[in-house]
Amino acid sequence: MTPAAALKLSPQESSPKGLRLHIGIFGRRNVGKSSLLNAITHQQTAIVSELAGTTTDPVEKPMELLPVGPVLFIDTAGIDDEGSLGALRVAKTRKVFERTDLGIVVTDGPWGRYEQTVVDALSELGTPVIVVLNKSDCGDVPPETLASLQRQGLPSLRMAAALGEGVLPLRQAIIDHAPESFISAPAIIRDLVAPGEMVVLVTPIDKEAPKGRLILPQVQTIRDLLEADACCIVIKESELRGVFEQLKRPPKLVVTDSQAFHKVNADTPPDVMLTGFSILFSRFKGDLLAQTLGALAIDRLRPGDKILIAEACTHHPIDEDIGRVKIPKWLTQYVGGPLEFTTLSGKDYPEDLSSFKLIIHCGACMFNRKEMLTRIRKAKQSGVPITNYGMAIAYSFGIMERALQPFPTALEAFRSAREARL
Repeated sequence: MTPAAALKLSPQESSPKGLRLHIGIFGRRNVGKSSLLNAITHQQTAIVSELAGTTTDPVEKPMELLPVGPVLFIDTAGIDDEGSLGALRVAKTRKVFERTDLGIVVTDGPWGRYEQTVVDALSELGTPVIVVLNKSDCGDVPPETLASLQRQGLPSLRMAAALGEGVLPLRQAIIDHAPESFISAPAIIRDLVAPGEMVVLVTPIDKEAPKGRLILPQVQTIRDLLEADACCIVIKESELRGVFEQLKRPPKLVVTDSQAFHKVNADTPPDVMLTGFSILFSRFKGDLLAQTLGALAIDRLRPGDKILIAEACTHHPIDEDIGRVKIPKWLTQYVGGPLEFTTLSGKDYPEDLSSFKLIIHCGACMFNRKEMLTRIRKAKQSGVPITNYGMAIAYSFGIMERALQPFPTALEAFRSAREARL
């Protein structure tokens, strides 16, 4: 197989970024990180220069890497960058750690504190690492570098990235070390239905979605149902009662946009299971159990408490924004007094979470699973409960148990934790 056949390029829109294996490329300045990216993509994706510090912001390149599937390579600034601007670049590089599924640490010979810093940070996040000994055409690898890699059990390979040498061994190393947690990630919905079963998807027309399109969780859920050979009906919330009157047999499940939970709960017969897209994505992108138990913190909120609303995407908010308007309004009514809300979007996320009493996150459809799990991990380390939009809304409306019916383990844990507090 030729390198071009093994590394099949794909249009960026073919797979959403959040579903790709994120492969971070790290190392000091001028060790050949950008040359490696260009070699493996067979394109001049990143600017290559002998001038140290050419790469400033992370450079992303989506590809199809067979047989792994869709991947996203992320070329980063040198971890040894200097000066005030260099410190900002290093900070951005460190942020990439949080979403990296597989790390490639590049060195042109020496192994020191910079390389070890990257390995230690990724290891703490449970991220596998491959070491690339680059510029193999320029001389032998120092014995102390080989000894350090052997002592730590780090897989390594030699490359001359600028010459395009070593691409296929690197490809094989990526295949061999792709994390099992990515390969066996939870389904969205296909494991909840059998072939031929019916699911009703309630999708209000979101004014913040691009014109003529559904939002990403809805599209991905439809695709997952098709892969399960199941059937689905896609409707607005105003049509739900009419659909139940027309169906000869009830659907296996109703899935609703979180902001329509109250109405959809009222219009769905009690013998039909109901959940939300946001709750499906809690399992798909994060930790369903942790975010389920995090919702219990709503009962401990008191007027004046600080709450972080975290959104994965960036959009222009409207008057009916779910995170900035509706959830704050519903929680304020539930608590019976004003609360202090901080809303952050995109990659912005506080290093210090200790001042918050609760974190309410969106469904994270724009993130890969690793980044969402990292955020949940940070919340746990800070002792701050974290839940998501759908669970916070369901809990506020008193329908949390019903929304968890498709997930017996999470439902039982929720009941047990609530009873232990009563």
